[in-house]
Amino acid sequence: MPDPSETPFSVRAISERIGVIIDSLDEVWIEGELSEINVRPGSPTIFMRLRDTSADMSISVRCFKNVFDSIAPLEQNARVVIRSKPTWWTKNGSLSFNISEIRQVGVGELMARLEALKNLLAEEGLFDLDRKRPLPFLPNVVGLICGRNSDAGKDVVENAKRRWPGVQFEIREVAVANAAAVAEVSAALAELDANPKVNVIIITRGGGSFEDLLPFSDESLLRLVSQCQTPIVSAIGHEKDSPLLDLVADWRASTPTDAGKRVVPDMQEELSRISNLQDRADRFIQNRIDFEVAKIKGFLDRQIMREPLTIISSRLEIIKGLSARSFRSMSGALAIAKEEISGLRTQVRTLSPQATLDRGYSVVQKSDGSVLRKASDVSAGEKLRLRLAKGEVAAISE
Repeated sequence: MPDPSETPFSVRAISERIGVIIDSLDEVWIEGELSEINVRPGSPTIFMRLRDTSADMSISVRCFKNVFDSIAPLEQNARVVIRSKPTWWTKNGSLSFNISEIRQVGVGELMARLEALKNLLAEEGLFDLDRKRPLPFLPNVVGLICGRNSDAGKDVVENAKRRWPGVQFEIREVAVANAAAVAEVSAALAELDANPKVNVIIITRGGGSFEDLLPFSDESLLRLVSQCQTPIVSAIGHEKDSPLLDLVADWRASTPTDAGKRVVPDMQEELSRISNLQDRADRFIQNRIDFEVAKIKGFLDRQIMREPLTIISSRLEIIKGLSARSFRSMSGALAIAKEEISGLRTQVRTLSPQATLDRGYSVVQKSDGSVLRKASDVSAGEKLRLRLAKGEVAAISE
């Protein structure tokens, strides 16, 4: 197989091949913003550039003067929709679009598109309050995205430093009013969000027309804001202005001045608050000390503290009374028990066999020790033993 580098195509051949492909394409409708309008005196053709509103790119377009005049006047930065067919210029290798019809996008249509986008983002939850991040109390570094040498950016810095002189800013000055706004603001936002030193980011610009503020309702920018890890403050235009960025951002400031006041605390207010807290703490501690001193003084003023032995004397009398009652109770119980024992002793003595013997009776026992109860139980000549009250006597029966 031959080496392709040995039989290369010529520039003209390649250009002609590209032209064949492009010429076979059909007409398409394209939407964009007219960034340039070049009207050449005496020329029937008007040359323009159509720029994408959400990306920093553009294409060359041209139309005949009668097509342009059909919707005149058209000014730079006008948003239009064109019907065009791509054309390839073989000689210089450039691509152009010939416009056969051009329409200007009206404010009503733009507002309808924004409303549809607003509903879409709301359904996806990009406006939900639970996804909004709280702003830091005292940020180390504030990221600021503003126009080049803009009053809005100066207002933010001036008001923030007036409240907290030590606040630091990372400022990115970008285009905020033309077709490049979305791309430049998005790039600056991504850079600041990736910076770990930046604790909060403010996106700001001054007031303007509805069309001027459209970049801050661009879908790609809004989705980028929703994905940022750093809290975002929207300070676009005045209070009456309401780009969709206000709904996606974590905090909406009514003006750039309000944004400068919101991102940092007021040092004088904080010092005053600390002073008030210190006074409250001092008063609380002093009141607690006074309360405890008064309590101790009240204890010392009691009689028991003035005469400590009083409580001992009163308790001693109580103890003595209880001791006497215990002694009397125990003595009475012992006397009763003693009488009971004496009575039982008398009963026992009365019922004992010895008492019977003492009255003159005797107990007759056989030789085996059994007690003789009947005369028939003894035979003549049997030895007997008579137990008397005192002593014993031996006897023989007859």
